[in-house]
Formats: sequence, structure tokens, C-alpha cells
Amino acid sequence: MSDTVVVGLDVGGTSTRATALTLTGERLGTGRAGGGNPTSHGADRAAAELSTALREALRGVDPARVRAGAIGLAGAGRLRADPAGRAAFDRAWSDAGLRCPYTVHSDALVGYASGTAAPDGTILIAGTGAIAAQVRRWRLDRVADGHGWLLGDAGSGFWLGREAVRALLADLDAGRAPGPLGRTVLVDLLGDDWVAERPRDTVDAVVQAVTRRPPVELARLAPLVVDAAVDGEPVAAELIPRAAAHLVTSVGRIRPDDATTPLVLGGGLLTGDTPLGAAVQVEVGRRWPDAPVRSAGDGAAAAAWLAARTLPDVTDPAARHALLVPSAD
Repeated sequence: MSDTVVVGLDVGGTSTRATALTLTGERLGTGRAGGGNPTSHGADRAAAELSTALREALRGVDPARVRAGAIGLAGAGRLRADPAGRAAFDRAWSDAGLRCPYTVHSDALVGYASGTAAPDGTILIAGTGAIAAQVRRWRLDRVADGHGWLLGDAGSGFWLGREAVRALLADLDAGRAPGPLGRTVLVDLLGDDWVAERPRDTVDAVVQAVTRRPPVELARLAPLVVDAAVDGEPVAAELIPRAAAHLVTSVGRIRPDDATTPLVLGGGLLTGDTPLGAAVQVEVGRRWPDAPVRSAGDGAAAAAWLAARTLPDVTDPAARHALLVPSAD
């Protein structure tokens, strides 16, 4: 068993990360490549990025030592149901010299595993989008939101960006001078914070700047809201608790009120020292006071652990989790 290696990949829309670990937790290699989500980029490009990350992680590692692998990505079910997409991933796997089986998991399950070894619990992710999912016996059970920018993703980065623009437009409509956040949004969208003598002209320019781009790009304004909230900017300070309430409401749709299982927080808006993460933790603590709250961590390592769980000689998965998956808390 000491010679056994497991491989895990965390495949996202903007980056692909791979890691090769021994069952004792020794990190033999890591790899990184561009976005590998087949839904966003197509199966062939996704497989190419997967191959790049895999080869980098396995540099200097005998592929024959690798006994299991796992891949976490959004839209895992779609990949499993797409023969051409799965064939492209199979080729990338074999081209890296790997002959062992691999499993494909949703990014929500991998995110959950990056925060806890408990077989039952909840994951809440807020990044560009937002989704909550219940995990039972290491399978996704009920899911809330994740409906995309048009129909849902309440409390997400997209939601924060859109609400910041809406607040700016409301100020301009009312003839009020934009506050600090509004001026920052103006600079981002138009290049400066100047408001035309006829405010409607600036309104039209803002609307055009937003609608010329893909709607989901509003999510790139979320860091501006977060930074403004840290500085106590009034509009941002009002948006953060609203976003937190939306996110916790999504969790409440799928999580019993008396649950004491772990709740893992993932995504760029909830991990690290962020005002939204802090606000969500407060709301979660009020609603589920006896539940441990964890931060999602290394998704590639979590995927490797999910791979290790499939090996017959791994008899204590929780102990193995402590070795393979670094704590993010």
C-alpha cells in the first residue's frame, strides 16, 4: 500500500488542478492548466487541459503506481451521459499513461469532501453562481438553486454585481450622486466616474456597457462590492446581508432545521476572510447552532481522497482524509 498513488483533479471553468498523492499523504506532484469544464469549453478543449494538468502532476511518477483517480467538475452528469465527451476524457487519461479506473463527481461533492470526511452533510458554494447540496452517504441528494444567472444563483457573484449596477442606476434615476461603490462601478464600466449633466445619458451608457457583454460577466463586479463592504460603504454593506440571506435560504430548502451534520462553505465568496463568508457563518450559526461549519479546501486533494475510498485496502476513510486533504480551517 505504501507504493500506491491516487490522482485527483478539480476541473473548473477557469482552471484545472491535478495532484498525485501517496496513501500516506505525500504529495508527489501537482499540475495546473486552463479551464477544463466541457460544458463551458467543449469536450476536446476540456480534455486537452485535463491532459496538461495530469502530465504535469505525474512528472517523475511511474503511472503504473496509480491505482485510482477521480475528477470533480460542474456538470458531471452531463459528461457521464455524453459518449463523445467521456471518450475524450478517457483518451486524456490513457495518454497520460494511466491504466487504472477513474470516477467523475460533481464539483459540489468534491467541494464537500475538501472540507469534511463526514458521509452526511451540506455544501454551500458561492462564486460566480450559487448552489447548495445535501450529501448522504457520499452521494449528492437534494440540491437547491444552481439555476443559473437568469433564473437563480441568488446571493452569488453575479447577483452581487447585478445589484451593484441596479443600485447605481437607481441613484442616477433619482438624481442622486452615486456613492463610493457606484463611482467604482462607473469607472469599471465606463472608464471614469463622471456623470453627465443629463443623468439619463449616463444611465444609457451604463446599460449599453452591461448589455454588450455576456450577462454572467456582471460577476466580475462582485470583488468591488466585497472591497467596498470591508470599507463600510453603505450600499455594499446593505448588499452583503441580503446575499447571505439568499444563500442561507437556499440551504434551508434542503437541510432540516434540527440538522447537526457538517456544513461546508465553498467558492471564492465564502472561503477566506470575506464579509459575505462571515455574514453567512453568522446566519448559519443562528439557524443550525449545533452544526460544525467548515471551509472548503483543496479540491484536487479531495478528489484524490474520493479515489482512495474505492480501494479495498483503505479501511478507514476518515483517517485517510486527515492525511490526504489539508484542513482549510
